[in-house]
Amino acid sequence: MTGYYLIIGISMLFSWIVSSRLKSKFEYYSKVHLRNGLSGKEVAEKMLRDNGINDVQVVSVPGQLTDHYNPETKTVNLSEAVYMQRNAAAAAVAAHECGHAVQHAVGYSMLQLRSKMVPIVNISSNLLQFVLFAGIAIMAATRSIDNPNGNTTVLAIGVVLFAVTTLFAFITLPVEYDASNRALKWLESSGTVSREEYAGAEDSLKWAARTYVVAALGSLAQLLYFASMLLGNRRN
Repeated sequence: MTGYYLIIGISMLFSWIVSSRLKSKFEYYSKVHLRNGLSGKEVAEKMLRDNGINDVQVVSVPGQLTDHYNPETKTVNLSEAVYMQRNAAAAAVAAHECGHAVQHAVGYSMLQLRSKMVPIVNISSNLLQFVLFAGIAIMAATRSIDNPNGNTTVLAIGVVLFAVTTLFAFITLPVEYDASNRALKWLESSGTVSREEYAGAEDSLKWAARTYVVAALGSLAQLLYFASMLLGNRRN
């Protein structure tokens, strides 16, 4: 299990580095105030209108980094700071979440696939750790002279569950990048932000996207570790 904890440690380190960089970027661009004086809420409402979306509400939710689009309630949920602030960082986040609303409105295929996977991923995530470590314990406990590999059935189920969550993490990447691209394209074409403000929004969203990349690669590394444990044991 040393390899597993090493992977976890490296993943956590990279996640911390990227998250810290993201936080510093948002703090910096929070000081770049929009010349038009629009709040995050107003930026979001404008982007929705410009894309012909009239059935989505922009609401405020408590907390930090709680911004998200809910396709079931058709709401763009902005954290309190983003909802009220009038700077490049807030504009970037608000437009990004509206990018998901646009994806929903036009039937973006990757978003649809991601949404369909959510119930399965929720079940997999809840069972994953228990099944994996139970599988390793059962495999070790059932080894014998007649069966040197032990019973690997439960571990195999755990690997499948992990594969589902890893696939979900990678499907999330194009969804997030596409939402950012839609946001940046609109911010520029609509004239909502100046050149300096646009650069801040672009840089903010670039670092936000990298958090998803780190998460996906970390999940893949862990999956490969458990898969190699399973396959290596079976070969032995």
